Amino acid sequence: MSHCSITRRTVLTAAALLLTAGAQAQGIQDRTLRIGTTVPADHPISLGAKKFVEIVAAKSGGKLKVKDYPALQLGPELQQQSALVGGVQDMFVPSTASLAGVVREFTLLDLPFLIRTSAQADALMDGPFGQALLAKLPEKGLVGLAIWENGLRHVTNSRHPIQRLEDLQGLKIRVQQSPVFIDVFKALKANPVPMSFGEVYGALESKALDAQENPLLVARSAKLYEVQKYASTTGHAYGVLVVLVSKKLWDKLSADERNLLQAAALEARDYQRQVSREQARKAMDDLRAAGMQINEVSAAERERMRQATQPVTDRVLQSYDPALVRLLRSELERIAYIS
Repeated sequence: MSHCSITRRTVLTAAALLLTAGAQAQGIQDRTLRIGTTVPADHPISLGAKKFVEIVAAKSGGKLKVKDYPALQLGPELQQQSALVGGVQDMFVPSTASLAGVVREFTLLDLPFLIRTSAQADALMDGPFGQALLAKLPEKGLVGLAIWENGLRHVTNSRHPIQRLEDLQGLKIRVQQSPVFIDVFKALKANPVPMSFGEVYGALESKALDAQENPLLVARSAKLYEVQKYASTTGHAYGVLVVLVSKKLWDKLSADERNLLQAAALEARDYQRQVSREQARKAMDDLRAAGMQINEVSAAERERMRQATQPVTDRVLQSYDPALVRLLRSELERIAYIS
């Protein structure tokens, strides 16, 4: 091959690379998006959003900017969710409790005792079942980019340690405004009281309530150690939040912009889960230091609790698409021995 041919090929290759780079640059416009979260700026969900902002800026060379608004700065949860559907807001990271009002299948994530470990949670959420839930969002005006962690939920109370199934009996416990959570705690012989979280501290302080259930991070950030003596690791449910984009915005984005946001949400997901787990461990130490008594609930007692709530799970599953229920059951079998 002649020197002329080599030179010509090199020039053509360089030109092709420049054209590709130019096309990618054209594919990403100067935009500023807004992402809202429901929790304070130092919570792992908001830290995940902040990491997402950084990743998007780095991947786009600063062209695509995202501004994060923690602690419901953009409005209440349902308001932000509606704003996404209407195309008024760009991005939001809501809980599945509110999202279930739009796509009822997300209620399946409220079922009790689905998972025991973080590794199981990741396998379920990132596998076919989690993807099947995300696939139901676009027809409702939403696009789901990733599932982030809120963590295992545990019971705190002011009366006694929860060591056995029977210790839950008669406890007046605040639960999320979810029919599944109400039925689960009725099955555990507790007295569930659905209530917005903003009212919980006062109700616990006045002894109108004995107990509440949440990740221990929430108990720490809300200073529930001031009004609750005992925390017990029931691990009765696993909470997640979903990174959403307005479909009206998504449809206007180029393929490059979509790919960039998707990749950033997944990269931030891995960071967010790591931070969530580190902070959950630290929250346990901090609650102990603040005077709470924390006890581990044995695997045998958690199994008794699971069996007590199995009729609730069976009843809920009967009201969903059999194909989706089969997928959930097969996935639970697949992850059963992941530690």
